[in-house]
Amino acid sequence: MPSRALPYPLFDADNHLYETREALTKYLPKEYEGAIEYVDVRGRTKIAIRGQISEYIPNPTFDVVARPGAMEEYFRVGNPDGKTRREIFGEPMRSVPAFREPGPRLELMDDLGIQRSLMFPTLASLIEERMKDDPELIHAVIHALNQWLHETWGFVYKDRIFTVPVITLPVVEKAIEELDWVVERGARAILVRPAPVPGFGSTRSFALPEFDPFWKRVVQTGVLVAFHSSDSGYSRYANDWEGGTREFLPFKPNAFRQVFEWRPIEDAVASLICHGALSRFPELKIAVIEQGASWVEPLLGRLTDVHKKMPHEFREDPVEVFKRHVHISPFWEEDMAALGDLIGIERVLFGSDYPHPEGLADPVTYVDFLTKLDDADKAKVMGGNLARLMAP
Repeated sequence: MPSRALPYPLFDADNHLYETREALTKYLPKEYEGAIEYVDVRGRTKIAIRGQISEYIPNPTFDVVARPGAMEEYFRVGNPDGKTRREIFGEPMRSVPAFREPGPRLELMDDLGIQRSLMFPTLASLIEERMKDDPELIHAVIHALNQWLHETWGFVYKDRIFTVPVITLPVVEKAIEELDWVVERGARAILVRPAPVPGFGSTRSFALPEFDPFWKRVVQTGVLVAFHSSDSGYSRYANDWEGGTREFLPFKPNAFRQVFEWRPIEDAVASLICHGALSRFPELKIAVIEQGASWVEPLLGRLTDVHKKMPHEFREDPVEVFKRHVHISPFWEEDMAALGDLIGIERVLFGSDYPHPEGLADPVTYVDFLTKLDDADKAKVMGGNLARLMAP
């Protein structure tokens, strides 16, 4: 039984599955055989991308994982004792079927009191950055992953679990083809990495006019576009300052990299507005997931200032564009009432990040941090807003 029953249905905007070892390789075309491998390194299994071992996810098999909500105390009070990440995570656990399969997950959702959820892959967040010099490979791996997701989870499971396939954008025609493929199989939301799009020779913003055919098709399908936290490639910027070539390691952060942690999503949303995509496609639905809300107010302030000085650069008021399109799933420790005052409570989404260690062990407790809201607004945040966005 759930820890408590709320008088309204819960629709969690941020749940995760853990992929199996075959998720990226089972459907990968033979010409790309060996591009992704699992290798033994001193008794531990690591993932290697084109022969380069990645530490981005310490245990990419997910056989053993951190316990859900292991970092709640860290986010609640900080780390005054200077504990290591391993100490913060505490004792790990073996993965359970509910992390791997939709049937057991639905039973777990019942136990947790969650009626519906968006279900994001976990391993997917490392793919694009490590293949950015080979757009064709990116498309092949992403399609292989989506095939595995559809086979294993489906994109809609009993109208309660909405698994989110990934769309990569290097080749616009291939992106549209992939979008059509997942939508034909029931996808109601898609995952797009908040980062410049790799290309043949350079990167560029997905908000430039060359991507308009893709966004037009997104509008036609009605799918929700979710920008979920990923490796957006900004470690190169940090490396320029720190004189290194360190891979982005989310579980081994340092102070400098933490300072600009949300720069990728801020840039992504700014580009959608400043490069005009959201004005050219006013029906696009955007949800920002697992990237907090601390960046929102500063960005709106800068947009206001730039619009005041350069109104000719915008088709319309950029702050109003933001409020029209962008929905935010803030972290539980943030002031969600203040965010609601800033962008409208209809744009705030409950997301527990379950079963990741950064999330909540008991997702329904998210409501405990909505004390400044009345019951009607709590109902919107805890599920009503996302239900509206996901309506067919």
